[in-house]
Formats: sequence, structure tokens, C-alpha cells
Amino acid sequence: MGPFALALDTKNSSVASSSASDASGRKMDSLQMVPKKFFASINNEEEKPFDFLRILFGMSAEINAARGGGQIVLKGLYSGLAGNLAGVLPASAIFVGVYEPAKQKLLKMFPENLSAVAHLSAGALGGIAASFVRVPTEVIKQRMQTRQFASAPDAVRLIVSKEGFKGLYAGYRSFLLRDLPFDAIQFCIYEQLRIGYKLAAKRELNDPENAVIGAFAGALTGAITTPLDVIKTRLMIQGSANQYKGIVDCVKTIVAEEGPPALLKGIGPRVLWIGIGGSIFFGVLERTKRSLAQNLPDNATSKKD
Repeated sequence: MGPFALALDTKNSSVASSSASDASGRKMDSLQMVPKKFFASINNEEEKPFDFLRILFGMSAEINAARGGGQIVLKGLYSGLAGNLAGVLPASAIFVGVYEPAKQKLLKMFPENLSAVAHLSAGALGGIAASFVRVPTEVIKQRMQTRQFASAPDAVRLIVSKEGFKGLYAGYRSFLLRDLPFDAIQFCIYEQLRIGYKLAAKRELNDPENAVIGAFAGALTGAITTPLDVIKTRLMIQGSANQYKGIVDCVKTIVAEEGPPALLKGIGPRVLWIGIGGSIFFGVLERTKRSLAQNLPDNATSKKD
């Protein structure tokens, strides 16, 4: 859901360690960076369908840390932020605008013990709809984080001039390969855990409980989709060099040159930040849904004279 991208810039940084023999007696700590049904079910009438724009969330939650040195340059933490924000709000609005109505319709179509299928399908549909905005946003963000461009407008202009409009959709198929499973799995895990918890607790969940379930769903999904994220990133940042001919060639090249473990690069930071992002997102999402549902007029009442 995809989530602000974080990039740690450690280039040209240095850390001074303490010395016992220092005549001045000054000591500095050295900083180290190391680097009883199969599916839960619930009556779908418990949730009222509604339409709204998803807000406040754009966490793709990826840390790109360069090796060498150890000091964190704060400016690098927000590389690509402008381009990311410009695409996050519309992409998120599109996603939820498709996901929520699709989920409600699919829950009515499938039996209760197959509610997970409805959540998987709705998540995939939302991901496809949002991808038309997400992909250019992701391309610009990745290029800026690797210092190829200084600003989002420059990135758009130069990418289009050098690679054509299709350059904004570099790695589109790999993006779908990662994000469709990610959206489908994350929302399915979250919805199923939430349903099961509600049935066990026999009450509505509070905000902290929604946040904890969201964190678990995000972290688990982040771990599962890490290889897909590695492939997607490699294809998006290659630019006009065309180092890889496609998804299959990218996988073969990575495995041949770097070994299979390379497909799991960054899994630790990815799980951490997507878990945090999931906690924030789902906590805010459920709070927003509840507020909007309370403010919506009762259809039955509104139709009366």
C-alpha cells in the first residue's frame, strides 16, 4: 500500500571515536550503524458502505542506506519527499475509493467462510486502479533518492525528454508484481485478523487494537514481498541504461551476480518501517471510517417525509 520513503544518506560522513591517549581528554562515542473455520467470517451488514478519500498516508517505508561512514545526514532522510507527497494523496484516494465499495459488493457475493477471497480481490482491484498514479510517483522518488535528479519537476521533465512518457512507467509490470500481492495480502491479513479478534472479544475494536493488528499485517506482508520489492527497485532505477531486459532477466542477473540472499536485501528495515506504517495507517483509517459513518445520515430516515 502500499507507504513517506526514507533514505539514509551516509555519503561523505565520518565519525570520530574516542582515544584513551588523547591529551585533551575529550571523548566521543563512536556511532555504529548495523546496517474454527479456515477463514474468519462475519456478517457483512455490520459494516456500512461509504465513500471517502483516503488521507494522511504515504508510507512506502523503504530505507536506502549507502555504505561507508556512519553519520546520518538528516537531509537525506527526506530525499524524494516532494515527489512522493504529490502522488500519495491521489493514489491513496483512488485505492480506497475502489477498495471499500468493491469489498462491500464482494462480501455479499461470497459466503461468509470465503470472506478472505473478497478482501484479496478488493485489495488487488484497488491496487490496479491506484497504480496509474503510484508508478510515476515511485519512479520519481527512486530516481531522486539515488541523486539522479534534484527536484520532482526536473525529474518529470528530464525523464520524459530522455525516455519518453513511458519512462514514467519504468518497471510497471514489476511494480504490479510487488504491489498487487502486497495490497491483497496486507488487507486480507488485516481484515481477517480484525474479524477474528472481534468475534473473540465480542465487541468493536479500539484504536490501539486496530493499530497493533495493522502493524502485524504490514510487517508480515513486507517480509513476504521483499524479493518483489528488490526486483521492482532495480528495474525502476536503471533508467535508460536498460541493464535488465525484464523481470525474469533481473532475477537471473541478481542471483547470478550477487547470490539468492540479494533478493532479501533490506528486509529488516522494510519490515520495521512497513510495520510502523501499517500501525499508523490502519489506526487512522478505522478512526476515519468510524467518524464518517457516524456523520452519515441514516438512509432510512432520510427517505421519510
